[in-house]
Amino acid sequence: MPKSKLRDKVKRKRKVAAEAAPLIEPIKVESPKWLVPVMLANFLIGLLWIVVFYISSTAYPIPGIGAWNMVVGFGFVGVGFSLATRWH
Repeated sequence: MPKSKLRDKVKRKRKVAAEAAPLIEPIKVESPKWLVPVMLANFLIGLLWIVVFYISSTAYPIPGIGAWNMVVGFGFVGVGFSLATRWH
């Protein structure tokens, strides 16, 4: 099927809009200095929490909560991922 041709009016509007658009320099956004260390710490704490849970045969890090230790470990990892989305 052949492609339809654009009308001159539409072409002129696009050309005028492109010419009228101001040239704005992008603002360089930097991450806070604390973000990367806190993000990596959350990843490592979560990983170590889950590893200790498995190595100790589900007895540690907090013996009283049982399998909820997995939720705590993945909670730390989730916080790490949420901080990773803010990293520029």
